[in-house]
Amino acid sequence: MEYLKEIDEKYSVNFVSRRTKVIIVGAGGRDFHNFNVYYRDNPEYEVVAFTAAQIPGVERRRYPPELAGHLYPDGIPIFPEKDLGKLIKEYHVDEVVLSYSDLPYEDVGRILSTALANGASFKILSPRETMIPSFRPVIAVTAVRTGAGKSTVSRAVVKELLNRGLRPVPVRHPMAYGDLKEMIVQIFKTYEDLDRWKVTVEEREEYEQYIRMGLPVLAGVDYGKIVREAEHLGDVILWDGGNNDFPFFKFDYMITVADAMRPGHEVGSFPGEVNTRMADAVIVNKVSQARKEDVDRVINNVKAVNPRAKIVKADMEVVVDDPAKVEGKKVLVIEDSPSVTHGGLPYGAGYVAAKKYGAAEIIDPRPYAVGVIKQLYELYPHMREVLPSTGYTPEQLRDLEETIKNVPADAVILGTPADITRLIKIDKPVVRVRWELKVLEGPSVKELIDEFLERVKSKY
Repeated sequence: MEYLKEIDEKYSVNFVSRRTKVIIVGAGGRDFHNFNVYYRDNPEYEVVAFTAAQIPGVERRRYPPELAGHLYPDGIPIFPEKDLGKLIKEYHVDEVVLSYSDLPYEDVGRILSTALANGASFKILSPRETMIPSFRPVIAVTAVRTGAGKSTVSRAVVKELLNRGLRPVPVRHPMAYGDLKEMIVQIFKTYEDLDRWKVTVEEREEYEQYIRMGLPVLAGVDYGKIVREAEHLGDVILWDGGNNDFPFFKFDYMITVADAMRPGHEVGSFPGEVNTRMADAVIVNKVSQARKEDVDRVINNVKAVNPRAKIVKADMEVVVDDPAKVEGKKVLVIEDSPSVTHGGLPYGAGYVAAKKYGAAEIIDPRPYAVGVIKQLYELYPHMREVLPSTGYTPEQLRDLEETIKNVPADAVILGTPADITRLIKIDKPVVRVRWELKVLEGPSVKELIDEFLERVKSKY
């Protein structure tokens, strides 16, 4: 011990009592959850910073002291991820903790390499270390990538639970884009609640489907408090995962949605493969749109890493509310933003509807894009004939509105689940689109819910 003290005095390194310095690398969701459940009151660690990526405008702010706890009276700064190497050296960081989702393995490796090259260790917290238990039955719906069709499956699960006379309470993966200290626990029951909380388009895309079904949906920042609220609102908790993240709650049954149009992600994305391996059932979606060899590849990949999982082949059928506004018209297609940006999809429900219902022409919005929308086309060149519904800030909503106004189209097809007409003015006729799940082969949603309820009957 005397020897360690001498080294400490000579090199200013306290081997006896120094807290491990940590940077949490995230994107405004999993990062805050991991901090809350693992680091917040842990005297062995000092989280010196968060970094943020994927979502425009969420960096250059602070995790507030109201959430950070007594060890962090000034809160914790949030920096852009591109500064990670510099931050490791500046703060003498010991560990970099990866805490966000929807990453190809090469991106995980790049973050890992940045940490190691600058002198820090690299860490990922496991589901066991971060999942919160509940006394209510919990069914989780996750995916292998953004845009696989998870929301459509979640909606089908909720309908089946309602058919059983149960009260499901959807809890949504966080989208912590606003004033964090004001959104510790959020409960959305009406459209007015969405307005009151000033939620983004991306949040509305996930919350509105439940409000339309007459259900409350919960989200926020502190999921220890959120689960306690959910337990008092219903009989069953539905964990509605974001991107391809694994659940924040300890689940009794998990359904993972794979995408036949993007074979390989079920075993080649992080943490999508984690969800594949943990699933009780895997729904291979969009099989009629995909090549048979791609469907077979997905199924074989799932069987190789999780032979116990039940496998379902399914499609998402697209439905529009007014087909006459589409047929023979020049249309602008607006899609769910995360799916066609960092999710990597070239299109979604809106584009499929335009083709199915006979649009004369799909207008390419790229020449008419302004502001952040123009920047997104440069950042995600795979997007071509669709417009992302990006609206995290008032400035981005103005850019979206101006871009729509600039496009010479007869009508707008809203492939996004959010009713963005409540947020911006659209000077063209609007057609709403939705997906409905259609099981083609394998267990039905009813049969999956039977298995779930049999497993959790001791909790009732």
